[in-house]
Amino acid sequence: MSETAVKEGAGKVRRMSAGELTTMGLLTGILLLMSFTPLGYFRTLGLSISLMMIPVAIGAMLIGPMAGLWLGFVFGATSFHQALLGGSPFSTMLLSISVFRTFLVCVPTRMLMGWLTGVVYLAAKKMFSGKTVSYFIGGFFAAFLNTLFFMGALILLFWNTEYIQGLSASLGTSGPLLFVLAFVGVNGALEMPASCIVGGVVTKAVSRTLHKKVI
Repeated sequence: MSETAVKEGAGKVRRMSAGELTTMGLLTGILLLMSFTPLGYFRTLGLSISLMMIPVAIGAMLIGPMAGLWLGFVFGATSFHQALLGGSPFSTMLLSISVFRTFLVCVPTRMLMGWLTGVVYLAAKKMFSGKTVSYFIGGFFAAFLNTLFFMGALILLFWNTEYIQGLSASLGTSGPLLFVLAFVGVNGALEMPASCIVGGVVTKAVSRTLHKKVI
């Protein structure tokens, strides 16, 4: 299999190995599968808890920031597609206000999350001399950045709409920051530890396997 050039966070260009190409294809397939099954979004008691950032984090750490960018795009595209299908009342309402702004909330935010997860992981790997903690830092930041960018875009693009103002009033919040804290709430409390633990453990295990194959 031919190798593909991949740009790293600092502008360095390297070749993607056959194993990395296979891993990219597998993670892309996993994201597509998760997006159309309950594996990607757990909806219960009004909550929507997403685990879609975990494959993005794994790819960003195993292969690099540009892999994270691509997998983030897949995540965002499937999220936007689910919105078009009426996946949740929340996304349906956003679409009814503006399709373009909903696209911006769903797709570019996830692409940036994927890319920066790879950058953060590389920085942590250098700081901690490649120790296991680097994987858990990358996994945590994938969920953290996903929440930060999604909610940031939501506030920037939809805060002054009647719908979001109504949600804010129903939550008893009076400003954007309090609204974000109340809106994220349990979701963030579950997503970040899950991404940190699962993303860290899986990436460490796969990285070790790939390294053995190279040797």
